[in-house]
Amino acid sequence: MQEKPLSTSGLDRTIEELRDIAAHASAAAAKVIQAGYGRRSALVWEEKSAADFVTDVDRDAEAAIAHAILSRCPEARILGEELSPEAHTGQGISFVVDPLDGTTNFLHGYPEFAVSIGVMVGPDLAAAVVRNLTRSEIFTATRGGGALLNGHQIAVSHETEPSRALIGTGFPFKRHDLLGEYSAQFVEVSRHTAGIRRAGSAALDLCNLACGRFDGFWELVLAPWDIAAGILIVREAGGVVTDLAGNEKTVSHGAVVAGNPDIHAWLLGAVHGTGSGLRPS
Repeated sequence: MQEKPLSTSGLDRTIEELRDIAAHASAAAAKVIQAGYGRRSALVWEEKSAADFVTDVDRDAEAAIAHAILSRCPEARILGEELSPEAHTGQGISFVVDPLDGTTNFLHGYPEFAVSIGVMVGPDLAAAVVRNLTRSEIFTATRGGGALLNGHQIAVSHETEPSRALIGTGFPFKRHDLLGEYSAQFVEVSRHTAGIRRAGSAALDLCNLACGRFDGFWELVLAPWDIAAGILIVREAGGVVTDLAGNEKTVSHGAVVAGNPDIHAWLLGAVHGTGSGLRPS
C-alpha cells in the first residue's frame, strides 16, 4: 500500500525535531508515572465508563506532556484523552497523546503500560514515540525514516503461515454490544493460529507487532490516542494497518487490523468470518 507524501510546506520544524520533542515529553510523563507507581493504593479511581478508569496520575502525566511540548513547540495543538479529547488535527502540528496507555494495568501493578505520542502534520502522521514504562524500551518512528527500538532498526516478522502466527488483540470492554461479534472473531482466529495474547495496551501491542513479537493484531474499539503512534511505527517497520474494510487506517475512532503483509491479509479475512482455512494471497 503506497502512502501519500507528507506535506511540510510552511513548517519551520523538521520531522526529526518533532520526534525529539515527543520523546522529551514522554520522558516528562514517565517521571510523573514512576513517582505515582509507589502510591497506587492511595490513588482515587474515577470511572469514566464501565471498567475504564482515570486517576490524577493520568491527568498529571498529560499536563507534563503538554508543558514539555508547548515549551518547545508553542504553535502545536494537543489531542489527549484527559485534557483535550475534542481538539482538531486537520491543520498545523498536532500531538496525539495517551499519557498512560494501560491505566488499569498500572493500578494493579501489571507490567504492561506506556506513554504514547503520535505527531501529525496536517492530516498526516509524521513522527511517533512509545515509551514502555516497565521495560527499558523506547519505540520511535519518522515518516519515511523507518522504525527504531532503542535506536536500532526494527521490522515486522516474515511469518507467512497463520498456524505459526502469534496474534495480539484487545477486548471490546467498553462496548458489550460487540462481544458477540468479537467472540466469533476470537474463535476463528484462535482455531488457525499459534495463539492470541491480550495484555491491555494497544500502543505496546502495535509496537510488539512492529518488532516481530506479534505477527498480527486486531481490536474493534480504539481511540485516536490509543493508536496514533503505533500506526506509524508499524508502517515504518514494514507492516500494514487498516480498518475492518481493509482501508488504510486513519487516526480516528474505530477498529484496527494490523500485521505483517501476509498475516494482515489472512487476519482481515478471518475477522470477516471468511478466513477459515485461507492462506494469504
